[in-house]
Amino acid sequence: MTPWQIFVDASLSLVPPLLVGGIFYVIMRSILRADSKEREVYSQIEAEERAKLESEAQPAKVAKPAAKASPAK
Repeated sequence: MTPWQIFVDASLSLVPPLLVGGIFYVIMRSILRADSKEREVYSQIEAEERAKLESEAQPAKVAKPAAKASPAK
């Protein structure tokens, strides 16, 4: 075998592990991006729900002192 054939054989033997590694990288990257996007959307929905609950609770707090003030007169 010539040195060139040895080099070509060694290079070709590295192709399958590199392809498998590339596929693994793409799959893991997509999983991690989907997870981070899901967490971002969940946080946004949770913030909207908390804001909605706070806005519903504030008029009730305002109405209670007015109701207490009326019987005192």
